[in-house]
Amino acid sequence: MHLPDENEKRFVAVLNKQIEIGRLLNALGHMTAGLVSGLPLEDLCFLEYQDLNQTKHPNISHYPFIVLRADNSSKLRSLRNEVLSKGLAYTDFVSTMILGTSAEQLQATKMTSELELEYYGVCFFGDTLLVKELTRKFSLFN
Repeated sequence: MHLPDENEKRFVAVLNKQIEIGRLLNALGHMTAGLVSGLPLEDLCFLEYQDLNQTKHPNISHYPFIVLRADNSSKLRSLRNEVLSKGLAYTDFVSTMILGTSAEQLQATKMTSELELEYYGVCFFGDTLLVKELTRKFSLFN
């Protein structure tokens, strides 16, 4: 199997440091699942690992996944707009996505202006140089 250069592309999630960690982990899971569902499989370069005992360890992507932090929702909104302007595949997670049922979440989002939404995170995938350019003002989440 020929693998592409690991440094060619990357996933990145930028999370709002003002949100409680449990909610951020939930948002990260939802964003990642949504992002991956919309990308062509050949772009993701999934690998299936197998240990010495021939036990298989399910697929993970070949490319790095970096988690960064933003100071607030406003910075995530700006990042989202930059990512959108560059045409990168992305997902985001906003405050209305934690309310009740999916139907209630959809309705609440529909009734809220983009400027009123509180961003929990933005997740995207792309060429490493562009991803680094877009995220240079964020630090590692720790």
